[in-house]
Amino acid sequence: MKSQSISGALLSLSLSMLLSSLGTSIANVGLPTLADAFSASFQAVQWVVLAYLLAVTALIVSVGRFGDLLGRRRLLLMGIALFSGASVLCGLAPSLDWLIAARVLQGAGAAIMMALSMALVGEAVAKDRMGSAMGLLGTMSAIGTSLGPTLGGWLIAHTGCQGLFLVNGPLGVLALLLSYRFLPGDRGERRAGWASFDVRGTLLLVSTLLAYALAMTLGRGHFGALDAALLLAAVFGLGLFVVVERSVDSPLIQLSVFSHPRLSGGFAMSALVTTVVMASMVVGPFYLGGALGLPMASVGLVMSAGPLVAALVGIPAGRWVDRFGAERSSNLGLMVMLIGSGSGSLCLLPMQLGVIGYLASLSAMTAGYALFQAANNTAVMSGIEAQQRGVIAGLLGLSRNLGLITGASAMGAVFAFGSAAGDVLQAQPQALAQGMRLTFAVAAGLIVIALIIDRISRNVSRRSLASY
Repeated sequence: MKSQSISGALLSLSLSMLLSSLGTSIANVGLPTLADAFSASFQAVQWVVLAYLLAVTALIVSVGRFGDLLGRRRLLLMGIALFSGASVLCGLAPSLDWLIAARVLQGAGAAIMMALSMALVGEAVAKDRMGSAMGLLGTMSAIGTSLGPTLGGWLIAHTGCQGLFLVNGPLGVLALLLSYRFLPGDRGERRAGWASFDVRGTLLLVSTLLAYALAMTLGRGHFGALDAALLLAAVFGLGLFVVVERSVDSPLIQLSVFSHPRLSGGFAMSALVTTVVMASMVVGPFYLGGALGLPMASVGLVMSAGPLVAALVGIPAGRWVDRFGAERSSNLGLMVMLIGSGSGSLCLLPMQLGVIGYLASLSAMTAGYALFQAANNTAVMSGIEAQQRGVIAGLLGLSRNLGLITGASAMGAVFAFGSAAGDVLQAQPQALAQGMRLTFAVAAGLIVIALIIDRISRNVSRRSLASY
């Protein structure tokens, strides 16, 4: 591809990644306004966020596989169109139920955009520039996350809550035009369509992922009988999915990919690391507001520092990966995250250091995450066959989403346990600080596990290559 075409392709993929990330973060700030507009409870309007997240989590692997069969460019164009149209429907929704239904459609479009944007990078850039491209996508995702609350607040003040969703319409049209103009065409041999699509496996996987996601989100950190039943259903569904995938001619997921240490290790590390990242987003506001006594405006400003650091570091991190390799960069990123969340930092952070100490730790953790993400995405996506890029990108996206969901639930529960308070909103500052320390002590342990997986997967890969 010519340089201009490569730049245009990366611009279209970056905009798709930004929009799918913005679709999550921009709605959070509008929940109080939506509750007032629809005369609904806060628990009810939370489904505006959950519906989007559940749709992305349940569909991201399936749409990645379908992109491999139908054609990734073709399906990405459909996904952008679906996301844009659903965004308009969200803005025009006459009731909360209609809004939630439109958010499911928007999440389905976002799942396509997330999975196929990453898969198409391998066709848009040369292998020696893969790290830089992955760093760019990571940067755009972080920008979408950090931009959401600020842009959402401005739109609510000037256009009302409808603007939260309508803004994605024209941006989606721009992404659609850029993608149509610059992305390389699909190869004919990939257009197998529905004939080779594993419908049974897809339905089983979607049901399993929905059960797990609901188990982790419905209780909001309090695990009850319904959550246990859903989790049991997810375990049963996963076992049944494995049985089905072994018996069909064209499975949704080739189970043999999990025998590849680089791929299976990359998925596991991604889930662990995003669990830690989500922990900082969930417990940070309670610590900053309750323990350090910051007003909400200042809490939002401090919390935006994490995504901002990730956005600034993303592109340099990608170039670092291209220069020094994915393996060393992944290890370095994890080590920096461990410094941010481990000993001498968040888990032992004295309250006397206040906001400065918190910002230093958060910055180290998010900078490490940006480097790890660029390196891990590059390692996973550069070592696979072209016809598997869609489903592998979907699995990589799924691992991140499962980490985010688990982090929001499990790490929130750890924080509540550590603060020893029935209601963290009523807890004393010292109790909240103790909850923060325990949460990030657990987070540091998860990073250590990721480092061990990184080491094991590298050693197994080298032994496999040597024996071959």
